[in-house]
Amino acid sequence: MRMIPSGLHRVLDFATVIAFAAAPLLFHLTGTAAILAYLLAGVHLVLTLLTRFVNGGNGVVPLAVHGMIELVVGIVLVVLPFVLGWSGIARGFFLAAGVVILAVWALSIYDARAGAPA
Repeated sequence: MRMIPSGLHRVLDFATVIAFAAAPLLFHLTGTAAILAYLLAGVHLVLTLLTRFVNGGNGVVPLAVHGMIELVVGIVLVVLPFVLGWSGIARGFFLAAGVVILAVWALSIYDARAGAPA
């Protein structure tokens, strides 16, 4: 059941940016894990700023495309720690981030018409 409207999703996107940007400091991520966290913060920020949210700006990325990108990112984040052989906090952080992104994806309304003024 999709219940997160695009306005709330946009707020959650900015929270995701902050989480990725803060993760290396908070969880003492180093090397590839830290670089990936900073890179994901930047990419997620750009995607969020460029997305055409309902009542949230005139971005160039359709909301449905934003959703598809998040689905792919969520899946990759769940698989990546195992492919790279990470353990400990790096594995836990990226696995949890992927699960959260997938949960938000599953609960978000990506139909650009939903919530639009009649």
